[in-house]
Amino acid sequence: MDVKKMSISGNIADVLNFRIFPGTLTISNGKITKIQKSNKRYNNYIIPGFIDSHIHIESSMLIPSEFARIASIHGTVAVVSDPHEIANVLGIEGVKFMLEDAKRIPFKFYFGAPSCVPATIFETSGAVLDAEKVEELLKMDEIKYLSEVMNFPGVIYDDPEVLQKIKAAKKLGKPIDGHASELSGKNLEKYIEAGILTDHECFSYQEAEEKIKFGMKILIREGSAAKNFEELIPLVKKYPEKCMFCSDDKHPDDLLKSHINELVKRAIRKGFDLMDVLRVACLNPTKHYDLEVGLLREGDDADFLVIDNLKNFNILKTYIKGELVVDNGRTLIPKQNSIIINNFKAEKKRIEDFILTFKGGKIKVIEALDGQLITNSLIETPKINNDNIVSDVERDILKITVVNRYQNTKPAIGFIRNFGLQKGAIASSVAHDSHNIIAVGTSDQLLQKAVNLIIENKGGICAVSENEEMILPLPIAGIISDMDYEIVAVKYSQLDKKAKDFGSELSSPFMTLSFMALLVIPKLKLSDKGLFDGEKFEFVDVAHF
Repeated sequence: MDVKKMSISGNIADVLNFRIFPGTLTISNGKITKIQKSNKRYNNYIIPGFIDSHIHIESSMLIPSEFARIASIHGTVAVVSDPHEIANVLGIEGVKFMLEDAKRIPFKFYFGAPSCVPATIFETSGAVLDAEKVEELLKMDEIKYLSEVMNFPGVIYDDPEVLQKIKAAKKLGKPIDGHASELSGKNLEKYIEAGILTDHECFSYQEAEEKIKFGMKILIREGSAAKNFEELIPLVKKYPEKCMFCSDDKHPDDLLKSHINELVKRAIRKGFDLMDVLRVACLNPTKHYDLEVGLLREGDDADFLVIDNLKNFNILKTYIKGELVVDNGRTLIPKQNSIIINNFKAEKKRIEDFILTFKGGKIKVIEALDGQLITNSLIETPKINNDNIVSDVERDILKITVVNRYQNTKPAIGFIRNFGLQKGAIASSVAHDSHNIIAVGTSDQLLQKAVNLIIENKGGICAVSENEEMILPLPIAGIISDMDYEIVAVKYSQLDKKAKDFGSELSSPFMTLSFMALLVIPKLKLSDKGLFDGEKFEFVDVAHF
């Protein structure tokens, strides 16, 4: 189809004026030049394209151009993306890699300048983005905003480095994203007064409503690990202008099934007003971030979807800047080859590296919660074998380790409940936010085997047992594949199934594992430097006396 000039007819959803009318769009050079109303009856609907208002593309394990091929099938035409993960591995070089790859295809990527690299001083990352480097990124036209300010204590207690990054964003007129789980009261007020006006970390309606009343916009998140849709979707009835949809982290198997389109359909099925839902999915992110995404107005970019009806919401076609990029579930965006960049210096570990000598007393245990990033902190009696604290499969208290991938240091050891493995071990170099190697297993020997398999491949996710091993290599920064999205999704699904065959009942074992090193989310986590209390914001001993 000639993208320079074309016309398309259907029932047009005018989100700005809360109406639907039959009409024809005339498109020239990627812009809507005319909208003509008609008296005809049409069987199809034309609606604005969907926007993910906060995502780390790296969590899909796909390069941006490959991510776009599958996301656009689900009606996503744009994403507000924080390249925080690759920045923690490769710094500005990693951010520029994402920018360059994204330019190669017709999809709208809006990247932010990562504000927390490293996320904390309590872990080893591959890079540091200080205030000067963050301002360097913010000055780039391609960078639309300052990414989630996870260091909320730094804002509350006036950390000069954090405040300098915020000041740079304000000076350049770029929005500032938040990340403030369970923050409330005067501390929340101070955080918002700094200029931080979004949050995607709300776990309850009450928390979200307090933030809205203080002036924030709430991103209703439904990803592969954190799922807050059911709790937060009632906000749309009362505050439709204050909400957006996001996935935050979306693993490849889940992305193969759906994206923002699923949240739209679920909201419609729950009886929410169509225009309110489209406002949340399309209009609000465009206005808040000042995105160049069309909203079906004359003069706008021709970014829109053709769907069958307002009940099933099946996406027949996706257009971006007047170009047909998806036709009846088939992507028309060509696969792009990628360069390989990485930062992986760890050497193979010995079995002795995973021994934790018993010194008496009990142990602190991380309790993983399915579908949540937060954890609980438990006190349990350890299982001892030759003075070594070992995995207790019967009681589901398994040894977990984080191994520094940037230097050769001794692995950090902890214990975790709710992974449920009855045999084997799983490991990953996708470990938020510094992306060291993280593994959990039923024995020290299998932990060593899983960790060393990741090291051999310089990144990946894997599952091993005494007589088998399976891995999805991630050669780009140790967190991204260079393969086709369907291959990545299949391999990831096979690994997910293997972890569940080993006994895990978690809905997404690898995604949950990847967040067990995310120190900024309470309560108990593990970094490459040791066990960390996210409420006290300090290291603690595994032993409890």
